[in-house]
Amino acid sequence: MSNSCTPPDDLADLDGALACCSPLAREPLGAEAAAQVVPMLKAVADPARLRLLSLVLSHEGAEACVCDLLPHFALSQPTISHHLKVLHDAGLLDREKRGTWVFYRARPAAVAALAQLFVPVPSTTGATA
Repeated sequence: MSNSCTPPDDLADLDGALACCSPLAREPLGAEAAAQVVPMLKAVADPARLRLLSLVLSHEGAEACVCDLLPHFALSQPTISHHLKVLHDAGLLDREKRGTWVFYRARPAAVAALAQLFVPVPSTTGATA
């Protein structure tokens, strides 16, 4: 049996699509599942985006706007906004406009599903009780 997921039609379907993917150590990753996961991995492969995701996750209330994030970088506001858009488009962040500000919140299920890919499967060979 190969590990495969149906790619989501939109971000609302992302959590379910990732939930069907087993940890990489459990069974080989199928082509469809790999296609589903790669955009998320590419999004966090950039140091600025990885830091942004970490800052949003660890920010008070687990949400932040660009104004909260700018002081942590030597990057312009448009560059920060671009990186946040990439994280949003990859399904890792939700966003909500409030007045002139856009607030970003991590999608816990998507972050957890991505992390779940790397959970080692306990070996049963050579184990003693």
